[in-house]
This record gives sequence, C-alpha cells and structure tokens, in this order.
Amino acid sequence: MRIGDLEFNRRELAGSMGDFGTLLPLVIGYITVNKMDPCGLLVMMGLTNIAMGLIYRLPMPLEPKKVIATVAISQRWPPSRIYASGLGLGVTWLILVLTGLADRTFKITPKSVTRGIQLALGIKLGLTGLGMMREGWWLGLVAILIILFLRENPKAPAALVLVALGVAIVAWQGKLLPALSIGFRLPPFITPSLDEIWPAMVQAGFAQIPLSITNAVIATAALIGDYFPQRKVSERRLMLNMGVMNLISPPFGGMPMCHGAGGLAGQYYFGGRTGGTSIIEGLIETGLGLFFAASIATLFALFPLPIVGAMMAMVGLELAKFVTDIQSWVELPDLVVTIFLSLLVNMAVGFLAGVAIHYLLQRYIPEEHPLRERLPWKR
Repeated sequence: MRIGDLEFNRRELAGSMGDFGTLLPLVIGYITVNKMDPCGLLVMMGLTNIAMGLIYRLPMPLEPKKVIATVAISQRWPPSRIYASGLGLGVTWLILVLTGLADRTFKITPKSVTRGIQLALGIKLGLTGLGMMREGWWLGLVAILIILFLRENPKAPAALVLVALGVAIVAWQGKLLPALSIGFRLPPFITPSLDEIWPAMVQAGFAQIPLSITNAVIATAALIGDYFPQRKVSERRLMLNMGVMNLISPPFGGMPMCHGAGGLAGQYYFGGRTGGTSIIEGLIETGLGLFFAASIATLFALFPLPIVGAMMAMVGLELAKFVTDIQSWVELPDLVVTIFLSLLVNMAVGFLAGVAIHYLLQRYIPEEHPLRERLPWKR
C-alpha cells in the first residue's frame, strides 16, 4: 500500500526490524535491571518513531543512547536518574544548536573522519554480533544464509523470516504461551527529579555528548545523504530532533534516545526505503507497550540471540562499505587514526584525533606532494 511518498508493505515491515539488534539488548537491560516501566519506554519510542516517519518521509532510526544505557545498566541506576539524564541531554542539544556551536563542529569535520567513525561502528557491531552468535553458531550461520538469500526478496524479506523463525523456536521450546500476558495500560506520568540531572550528566551524560555528535548526528547525516541523496537531512536538524525528543519523552517514562548510523544501515539493509519503515516500527512498539507491558521483558529475553547477532554482523558489513569513497592517500592517516582510537578507546577520542591529524596534514603537506594524488582505484 502506498500513501503519498509513504509505503506500507512487507519490505518496509522488514526494514522496521532492521535495527532490532542494536535496540533489543539495551531495552531488555533497562526493563529487567533498572526496572523501567516497559509501557512508557516502548510507547514513547513508538510515538517518536511515528512522528519521525511522518515528518521526514524516510527511515529515521531511533536508538537508546549507548553510553547512558551502558552506565545505567551496569550501575543499576534508578529510573528517575535515567529520566534525568534524558532531560539534561535534551537541554544540551538545544543549547548547542541555538548557540551555533553545533554548526561549527559539523563544518570542521572531514569526510575521512566521518567514514572512520562509520567503519569503527561497523566493526563494533560486527564483533558484538559474532559474540551473540557464539551461543548457537549453527543458528547464527543459518540466519546469515537467510539474510544473503532473502534480503532482496519482496515476498519473504529476510528480517521477517528471521523474526518468524525466532518466534517459532521459542514456541517449539514451549516458552511462548506461558510468557504471554495481555492487558491494556497507559504510560505513567513522572515528575522529573531535577536534582538528579547533574549527577546523571557527570556519571554518563557528558561522556555521551561526543559519541552522539559523531555517530547519531554526523555519521547518520552522511549515511542519509548516501542512501537518499535527494532527501538529505542536516546535522543541525538531527541534533534538534534529539533535543526535542529527550525533553518530551522522560516525563512519560521514555528512555534517552538518539539517532544512529547503525540503526539506519540496518533499516535500509533489510528493506526500509520510506517513512513507512519508521511508522510501522512505531506502531509495533506502541502496541507492545500498551497491550504487552507485563510480559515484554520475558518475551524479548526469550528471543534467540544468535539470530539477533547475525543481523548485527551483517549490518556491520553494510556500514563498512562506505569507506570505499575515500579519494586520496592524504585522507588515509586520519581515517586509520579515527578507526584505531575509536575501537581502542572510544569514538570521542577517535573523532578528535582524526580531525587533528587531518588538519595537520592539510597544513604541512604541499599541494604537489604525492600523498595528495588520488588512490589508484579512484583514478
């Protein structure tokens, strides 16, 4: 079905499940470890996805803020501190946009560093996916074969087949029906704890900022331009999105959210081409939150990890391919430094070092130097 420039079909449905691998583990952690209300978490993410699909008319990924989620889960934050971190970052993004500091950051970021961040993210996703596949290599390999053979199949898209396979395995194990519990409920209204904003920012929020700037904003905007060159979305718009969504979501039980190149690559890889992908994902999340909140953590935890891992590994390969548009020898040092330090330390350090190396080389290498020549395969 097509409504204007929005499509609603099996391919878009498959695309809506493409970022399943990056979303599922952290959502399970928030619900099971931090005791976040699954209704508020899923409904607010679902409504935000629907809004993004309607506004931008193309796949617009939403993911948990990974630094916040990792610290919150490992330190067992109470939900109030998680909501406070979302509010603190929401205000931060709006300040960066309104003061013009965000635009200056985006302008000085070279393509080689952006590609380095994307490749580092692809490697991380791939390694994480392989780690998940270790729980059942045979199932993971079957899932990869399904992806390779059915990814372009409009009648049986790979992501749908994989989700159906996972549900079938859970049902065959006799765990599906006992885990189901249906009942309608609405998201809670939560009075934000303003006193927790500063501790949350110190413990994880400030560390989240450079990661979101690199992956959720710069790398995502570049990837949108690669996939949809006629419908580019500026870095400023993406940061503004993050500011607004993180101010609106926490009072209703939503988690801190951002965009992400990995999520977009997953949606596109598995079939997402229009805003129908985000709308379908949003409807699924909203439905799960409203009607299955009591059992959602159990249902998510039962889904076979090797299938999720296979999806993540293939999305990692998808992200890696964009590094091939590097043009000259002089771009390789900052690309390599960005990748190496992003993997060894974190993406913020990789980003800063890559930008520094880029401008040092641009300043001190003469225009006629051989390093400025195009790569052999680009001539």
